[in-house]
Amino acid sequence: MAFLTELWRFMRVRKKYWLAPILIVLALFGGLIVLTQGSAVAPFIYTLF
Repeated sequence: MAFLTELWRFMRVRKKYWLAPILIVLALFGGLIVLTQGSAVAPFIYTLF
């Protein structure tokens, strides 16, 4: 949790708010890959990429 706090402070001080949507999308894709690994949905996810 300290990493997220420090990252938010960095973005706020340096005015790098455009990084937030990029990090959110990367986290969503990462979570999607982790959650679907080993399931029946995995082959359909891989066809998207």
